[in-house]
Amino acid sequence: MNTKIKYQFSAKIWQDNLEGGWHFVTIPKGFSTEIRKNLQWQEEGWGRMKASVIIKEISWNTSIWFDTKINCYILPVKAEVRKKSNIKKDQTLEVTLFV
Repeated sequence: MNTKIKYQFSAKIWQDNLEGGWHFVTIPKGFSTEIRKNLQWQEEGWGRMKASVIIKEISWNTSIWFDTKINCYILPVKAEVRKKSNIKKDQTLEVTLFV
């Protein structure tokens, strides 16, 4: 069995500057540092690491990405999840992340 580490936090959803850009949640600096220090070996190309997420009672499998500009992982939030949960840009979300 593959044991996952659970992280819970609140964060605002933001949108990439490109037109039609993706929506993300930034994983807090402390959690990002801990994940990178202890689990970086799990990263696949470009700082991508498999993860599972729960936001507003919707769970899905995804990946988090390490953003070297901000030294934090970012979590993409799919349009399907945003629509189902009526999530809007700049809304603060309760996130449960498993890596």
